[in-house]
Amino acid sequence: MLLPGTGADTAIRICEKIRQSCSRSPKKPVQLSVALGTATKQDKNQDIDRVLKKAEDWMYQYKMMEGKTVRSRILSSLEKTLWESAYETEEHTKHLQKYLLKMALELKLQDSEIDDLMLLASFHDVGKIAISNAILSKPGKLNPKEWEAAKKHSEIGYRIALATPEITAVADQILHHHEWWDGTGYPRGLRGEKIPLASRLLSIADAYDVKRNIRPYKTAKTRTQALKEMGEAAGRQFDPRLIKLFLKLESSEKGRG
Repeated sequence: MLLPGTGADTAIRICEKIRQSCSRSPKKPVQLSVALGTATKQDKNQDIDRVLKKAEDWMYQYKMMEGKTVRSRILSSLEKTLWESAYETEEHTKHLQKYLLKMALELKLQDSEIDDLMLLASFHDVGKIAISNAILSKPGKLNPKEWEAAKKHSEIGYRIALATPEITAVADQILHHHEWWDGTGYPRGLRGEKIPLASRLLSIADAYDVKRNIRPYKTAKTRTQALKEMGEAAGRQFDPRLIKLFLKLESSEKGRG
């Protein structure tokens, strides 16, 4: 932004007003943030390109100083928006993390893989912040047009993850968490082990927790009903080896109860 006849102090005040305006902007879906830098041409013989370069350098310095804080705020804002408007809850996330951790430990996954699973549990449906709440909270079955719109959340979530460094590591897993073992899932129709392991694990945990809890479009199923339906989907919706492990773990949990 060029400001003819503007001194350095005034330019700095203008930048501060812009930052304050951003901080007061609506926080949904995410809090708006901006990085700004200023530089002033002191006399007519100064090269304007050098002045612009100085302003750009200040902007990048500000981004480096504030970057982690801003990204952390954005991540928290995404999570809060997801819980508030996408029928995802903190309780649902904790349930998924519990199921995923049990399977991960049995599979002897690396710590880094477990960390990614915990992140995936929190943000697998982040793309839903861009889907109409009327669709997400509809009490009945979605019509074909609504269903196509709802399915886009995987690809939207993938793009959000790529643009958010803290969750970029699970972008592919977010994209593919609705793929089915037999290739009839979405968005790419991947089959079998071409589906990322984390996505296959998440799909099991997510499906079970959804079955066990009330949603706008369904009632909750009993533990026995849910486990029976999960087992019946082996080789079709779920990886047969992983669903066998999940059923064993959940049956063992029931026995201890």
